[in-house]
Amino acid sequence: MGLKVAVQMDPIEGINIEGDTTFLMMESAQARGHSLFVYTTDTLAMEDGRVFVRGRDVAVQRVKGGHATLGEYRKAELSDFDVVLLRQDPPFDMHYIDTTFFLEKVHPQTLVVNNPREVRNAPEKLFVTQFPGLQPPTLITADRDAIYEFRARHGDIVMKPLNGRGGSGVTRHLADDPNIDAMLELHAQIDREPVIVQKFLPGVVKGDKRILLVDGEPVGAINRVPAKGQIRSNLAVGGKAEAVELTARDREICATIGPELKARGLLFVGIDVIGEWLTEINVTSPTGAVALKAFTGIDATEALWDRIEAIRAA
Repeated sequence: MGLKVAVQMDPIEGINIEGDTTFLMMESAQARGHSLFVYTTDTLAMEDGRVFVRGRDVAVQRVKGGHATLGEYRKAELSDFDVVLLRQDPPFDMHYIDTTFFLEKVHPQTLVVNNPREVRNAPEKLFVTQFPGLQPPTLITADRDAIYEFRARHGDIVMKPLNGRGGSGVTRHLADDPNIDAMLELHAQIDREPVIVQKFLPGVVKGDKRILLVDGEPVGAINRVPAKGQIRSNLAVGGKAEAVELTARDREICATIGPELKARGLLFVGIDVIGEWLTEINVTSPTGAVALKAFTGIDATEALWDRIEAIRAA
């Protein structure tokens, strides 16, 4: 029996279907006979504890420039849907957090993927600290003295915004780099959040592995190799994807974090691994499924819908 699926996402008209994981999720759902409805976060409304949105029914097809056939705007109550996919892109700011409170009103009667409470409680660069021994040496702070002390101990470091995305704002600082103060000033001008400082991992030149997990189980991985002279491997900033196998260490990492992901209802997760180290656990709108399918034939979205259907049938 088909499910009624609502997708909370950025405007569907502007997505790049060649690499968009949300679009692949929607294709897989449609092929299984599920109906699709899309809306953006600015239409969320709560009245007397009931959550409404204004959006459109949609049919999708893999045709560049004609990938979505949209109906007329209509008002809908989220509790009327079987599933809501929480798929708008970060930044993970107060607006993003507010949307999780709206979605929490309907979950789990309407299954929200991922669980909105746990999306809120598992910020991607903080959640990873729950698993000691998996992460490289890491400092999270806005204290310049602490950052200088950390660099004195570890030499080359990488600095990035606490709630950044897609590799934005990631910088490398050598042991004698005089520019840290200037970079911290730039971060402070943008917001008051701390930064993340990590020991630089030379292995990043060989790639940053994205592993996709469904309900705590790894389904496959791709390697994202930085462009020549770069340290950022994210596909959004020029990284190149390539096929890669899961190593024993990758499986050890997944086995360590998997039970916690499952317990929290984080059904679709992407983790980043450089060499032997886990650097991030991405729970907001993980990507990489299109590249995974292209390089390995593994469709993580099919595994996701298998799990969603099983939950709804239970």
